[in-house]
Amino acid sequence: MAALDDAPPPPDRSSRPTGPVPISAAADRVGTTARMLRYREGLGLLPRTQEQPTGRGHRHRRFTEEDLRTIAVGLELEREFDIPPAALAFALRVLAEPEVLARVRAHGERLGRLAAAPTRALDFEQEKAMRLLHGRRT
Repeated sequence: MAALDDAPPPPDRSSRPTGPVPISAAADRVGTTARMLRYREGLGLLPRTQEQPTGRGHRHRRFTEEDLRTIAVGLELEREFDIPPAALAFALRVLAEPEVLARVRAHGERLGRLAAAPTRALDFEQEKAMRLLHGRRT
């Protein structure tokens, strides 16, 4: 019995490593597969890595705790709004590229799903002044 009491306790499986983890461990931590993480990376949905890749030949990316939190937020957005990763990637593109935003907005206006973009405040004030001037002349 004494030998069992002297044995070290079993490792705590619930504790998380503190350093960067490889893609397989990262996928396990966020509840997806390494293949899906690579797909999301191709779509631009993974944060840029701060860690230098390791390994011979192929460079193996490692994920920090902050990377994992960012990935988890993206996955939660996909679940909450019931959208595929490609839809989230396109939404980010719309927000990041003004030309794409303008084209999508114009399409939404043509469909009747979006109201026309509001006029600039200066334009509104100019139109108001012109109406007042024309009104006084008559």
